Amino acid sequence: MQMGPWQILLIAIVVLVLFGRGKIASMMGEFGKGITAFKKGVSDGKEEIEKASAEVAKDVTPAEKDKV
Repeated sequence: MQMGPWQILLIAIVVLVLFGRGKIASMMGEFGKGITAFKKGVSDGKEEIEKASAEVAKDVTPAEKDKV
């Protein structure tokens, strides 16, 4: 079942009446903060993985070569 533009508009009006404009605005603000925190966490995780892989790549070579 697809929702048309009139059904979406009706749902939006009901939500606005139930919660009020101020409450919806604060909920959207918190939602935006959550998205920002999630994106920051993902980028921090990527940086840690890249940093760890660079350190591992440097430590692969032995300090002294075996003498034959």
